[in-house]
Amino acid sequence: MDEKVLEEIRFHQDVVNKDASSPLYQIREKEMEISGRVLAAKGQAEKTVSDARRKATEIQKNAEAQGDKAVRAYSEKALADAEKEAESLRAGIVDEAKELEAQLTARRGDAVDYIVKIVTNA
Repeated sequence: MDEKVLEEIRFHQDVVNKDASSPLYQIREKEMEISGRVLAAKGQAEKTVSDARRKATEIQKNAEAQGDKAVRAYSEKALADAEKEAESLRAGIVDEAKELEAQLTARRGDAVDYIVKIVTNA
């Protein structure tokens, strides 16, 4: 049993055996009343702290879940943007390679003429 409960039982037993109008009895009665209030306040404070801890844990879980979701969304968008840019670069490289090949073909004749001219003048 709780110590306070045992104390109250003893007090009430003493009351039955003694005079209820004595000053000591009245003081003891007030002490018991105040003790009960303190116990009730302590119980309420413990409940408040417990509720606050539970709420804080819930808020933390929600914040972590939202953070994970935001990171995932940002990562997916960054990856999609990078893929688009890579595709654009690939397309540009193919076009650039075709352009360089066309320039090479156009200048090949000039290059052959230049080489023949250098060889025949030497």
